[in-house]
This record gives sequence, structure tokens and C-alpha cells, in this order.
Amino acid sequence: MSIRVAVAGASGYAGGELLRLVAGHPEFELVAATAHSQAGQPVTAVHPQLAGLDLVLGATDPAALADADLVFLALPHGQSAALAAALPETVKVVDLGADHRLRDADAWARYYGGPHAGAWTYGLPELPGQRAAIAAATRVANTGCYAVATTLALAPLIAAGAVHPTDVVVVAASGTSGAGRAAKAHLLGSEVMSDLSPYKVGAHQHVPEIKQATGATSLSFTPVLAPMPRGILATVTAVPTGDADPREVLTAAYADAPFVHVLPVGAWPHTAVTAGGSSCHLQVGVDVDSGRVIVVSAIDNLGKGAAGQAVQNANLMFGLPETTGLSTFGVAP
Repeated sequence: MSIRVAVAGASGYAGGELLRLVAGHPEFELVAATAHSQAGQPVTAVHPQLAGLDLVLGATDPAALADADLVFLALPHGQSAALAAALPETVKVVDLGADHRLRDADAWARYYGGPHAGAWTYGLPELPGQRAAIAAATRVANTGCYAVATTLALAPLIAAGAVHPTDVVVVAASGTSGAGRAAKAHLLGSEVMSDLSPYKVGAHQHVPEIKQATGATSLSFTPVLAPMPRGILATVTAVPTGDADPREVLTAAYADAPFVHVLPVGAWPHTAVTAGGSSCHLQVGVDVDSGRVIVVSAIDNLGKGAAGQAVQNANLMFGLPETTGLSTFGVAP
């Protein structure tokens, strides 16, 4: 099988990671990579880590993408819908942006603004029934990075009745690549190094997505910018019901999930060991004072949180094993 693949938005961090994964995929053939301001540049001028990939970035327009069997859209939020609508129905699309994640138009308007483009099949295979839904889809909405880390920690517990869906609290730290590649003063090295800073406190756009995916009805979410290039560490807490053991629930939920690992008792997730891979590491405990269930989740925000997740979805859409071209192992040190 040779699946012709195009990547739109290939000059960004997620786009560069997609190029790396597609170039090494045994069933994918990279036929086009497009960008906006970097159009006309060799891929290696933008992504020097991809030395040997002889490809020039083209302009992002439907004609440059229409001959592919599969298009990955790694564009800023709000820019995917119009481009996807202009592609032939025969082209399968995985959108890494937020345009098609939310079912609720009011939630889209509140957190993103602008017209709601409608929901596609949600691209998190580990949710019940989603592997089959993704395999049958031609349009898939990739998850948000914080949403992956939080949903994998929380969704099985709510579904099993192990925790209450109300009063869920999440504090999650992310590397700077999660903010994209555009030059911004607050992302300068001298601003980020030796510092932790919260942002979009109480109003982050992934909140409605997390609630939609997990069944949580009340969610307090505080994202934190961390002085590292990639990775997310999310601490998720909820009130237990006493009806099920949280560790047993998570272990059973992911028994057949190749990318989700519930760590041995006493071993806690950390971001460095997930870097470069597509895995999520989980650990669960109980707060001895409050009695709240605590689940800590670690992912690579460019791997399981973006490009790796997109390739996993694409594999399912083309009838391939979901692990094809992906590593369950991180790179350390």
C-alpha cells in the first residue's frame, strides 16, 4: 500500500513533527507540504532536523492538496474548515485544529468565536467505540493536546462511576511548543527560562472539549507554561464515589490500548520519558487528607497530543494497525 499524503501548515511545530512521522511511515508517501509565510522555502530551511527530506514548501491552497489520498491540516484554529470544505470528498482529512472538535455551537462561540463549522468524528481512539467510528470516517477532528492528557486520565473513571462528574480540577503544565511557532515576546527564552506562569486561567479553550469527551459537568482548569520545549504533565483530581477502584478502572480501560500505560504502583509520570513517542503515562492515587482521587498524566504534546495522535487516527482510517509508523517509547535522556 502506498498512501499519498499531504501536510498543510507544515512549517509549524506540529507540522514538522507530522513530516518526520510521515517520512518514516512504511505505508505513507509524502507528496506535498504547504505553508503560508514560508512557502517557497526548502523543508530543511524550516526544519533542519529533517535533513535529507528533499521537498519545497508550497502555498496552502486546495489545488496543492487535492491529489493526495490523505491530508493533515496543521493550521491555526479557525483556518481549517474553509480549506477542508474545498477538498474533494474522496480525500480523507485529519484536522489538528479545533474547527471540528465541538458539537455545541454555543461552546464554540464562547471559547473560540466566529461561525461554527460543525463537528467531525472525534479522534481519540481510546474512548469507547471511537476506533470503529474513526475507521469508518473520512473526516476526523484530532484532539487538543491538553484534552488528550486530561481525557485519558478522567474519562474511564466517570464512565465507570468511580468519580463524580462534578468538581473536577485540572492543573496542567505544557512546554512552549504548545503555543505554536510564531514569535511572541512572552515565549522568548529569557522570559520562559527559570519561570512557571499560568495563562488563560479559568477560560482555556480546551475546557468544552474535555467536558464533551469525558462527561464532566463542572471543570476548573489551570494551564501553566513550563520552561521546556515539549511535554504536558496534567494533574487531574475528582471526588470518588466509592463504587469502583480507580486503579482497576484505568487498568481495565487501557488493557488493549498500545499507547496508554498505567504505571506500576509508586512510579509517577514525568514528561521527559514520553518525548518523541506517542504514549501517555498514567498513575493514580488518593489524597490522604481530602480523599480526592488524583490521576497524573504525561504526554508529548507534539506526539500523542498532536502529530502522533493524527497518524494513529489516519492509520485506523486506512485499515492499518494503529501503531504503524509510531513508537510507544520515548527518547531519554
